[in-house]
Amino acid sequence: MIPQDVRSRIVEEKIIPVVRAASPELAMRAAEAICAGGISVVEITMTVPGAIEIIRELRRSARMLVGAGTVVDAAIAQKCAEAGAQFLVTPGLDVPTLNFAKRAGLLIMPGTLTTGEILTAWKNGAVAAKIFPCGNLGGPSYIAKLKSALPSIDMIPTGGVNLSNAAEFIRAGAIAVGVGGELVSSRALAGGDLAAIANAARQFKTALANAAD
Repeated sequence: MIPQDVRSRIVEEKIIPVVRAASPELAMRAAEAICAGGISVVEITMTVPGAIEIIRELRRSARMLVGAGTVVDAAIAQKCAEAGAQFLVTPGLDVPTLNFAKRAGLLIMPGTLTTGEILTAWKNGAVAAKIFPCGNLGGPSYIAKLKSALPSIDMIPTGGVNLSNAAEFIRAGAIAVGVGGELVSSRALAGGDLAAIANAARQFKTALANAAD
C-alpha cells in the first residue's frame, strides 16, 4: 500500500488508536477490541514487549491498517517495515528515520511540536506531522494556529486528545487524532474488560463522524 493510500485510510477513520500494553497478549487483545469497536487502524508502540512480532501477526489477518509507534531510529524502522508495518510514527524528529521511510515507500508521521520542526519534517518527505504533546500547548487552538501558518501540511495531534475534544481537533484542521489511554484504558485491559475498549472505540468513532470534514 502506497503512502497516499495509507493516508486516505487514516483520513477516513480520523483516528489512530495507540496501543501500549505490558505483554504481547494484552496488545493483541487491545487491537481486537479496537477492531470490534469499528476502527480499522491501530498503532503498536515499540514499548510493547514483542512489538515487532505483534505487527507481523496483525498484518497476517489483513483486517486492520497496522502502524508502528515510538520508532526512535532507522534501524528499528527497518525491522518494523520488514514485519509489515504500513506506517511509522516517531516520538521526535529524526531525519535518518525520515530518509529510511522515503526509501522504503512508507508513510511516516514524525513527532514535531514547532513550526520549524514541522517544516523540516515536510521538507524531508513526511506526508503528515504528529504534533506532540499537543494538549500541553492549547489543544485544538494550537492546531488551528499551526494550520493558519502551514495550511498545506497534514497534522495529527497526539497527547491530550480525549472524547470531549477529539472532534474539535478535526474542526481545527487536523486530518486525524492519535489517542492512547483515553481509548485503550490500561485498567480495562489489565482487567480483561475488552468490551469497555470496544465501546470507547465506538464512542470515538461516533464523535469523529460528527466532526466537519
